[in-house]
Amino acid sequence: MNPKGTSRGTPGAATDPGVLAAATRAAELVTDGALVGLGSGRAASAFIAAIGARARRGLKVSGVPTSEASERLARSYGIPLIEITEETLLDLTVDGADEVSPNLDLIKGRGAAFVRERIVAAASRRQVILVSPEKLVPVLCAKEGFPVEVIPLAAGLAIRRMKALGLTPVERRDPAAGGPLISVNGNLIFDCACARPLSEPALARTLETAVCRIPGVVDTGLFLGTAERVLVGHADGRVEVLKRSELP
Repeated sequence: MNPKGTSRGTPGAATDPGVLAAATRAAELVTDGALVGLGSGRAASAFIAAIGARARRGLKVSGVPTSEASERLARSYGIPLIEITEETLLDLTVDGADEVSPNLDLIKGRGAAFVRERIVAAASRRQVILVSPEKLVPVLCAKEGFPVEVIPLAAGLAIRRMKALGLTPVERRDPAAGGPLISVNGNLIFDCACARPLSEPALARTLETAVCRIPGVVDTGLFLGTAERVLVGHADGRVEVLKRSELP
């Protein structure tokens, strides 16, 4: 797997017209006074820029960033940032994804912020995903696998157990540091190729459960059943809306 981004999130905003159109559509879902989860990566950055522009025109909105890059971008637009407390319920989280299956299951985390993205999405009423058409796949993990974040002490055990599940874990490296990439949470990330594509939703769920049961595993990049809708931005500016409630 070719890692995209670092443990701090992918900086910069998207320039693809389809992603920009999807980000603009997602920004229209944000109402005055909303509490919003701010995802990581280029699609999420385009969304932050879109609501930031609205905030400068008077929209009242507060956000919870999932990465340092998202935090910096939100602050640059003057978006107030809050923490997730016991009472916090976010109205929605807007984020990107690396793969989207026909039932809207996702693979996330090739930019390494997936643990925080999971937490913020779980603290939200709904998760909205922004992608370009090439992120839509017939089955998950047909070309690339999914990431797993592991506490360093458990690395050896986790590798052995993941291999026993038919995975091929490869420690993600940090080219700049010349060593393992350390997540913002202080952990290691392993990119795990699957022996075969996850052709059935039940297969993906069984595998996710088994990996998460390994001592020392913090989370995986398998986001199964989390997306309420996916906005697919096309190059001509058209935005296709896929909703979980409309799936057969």
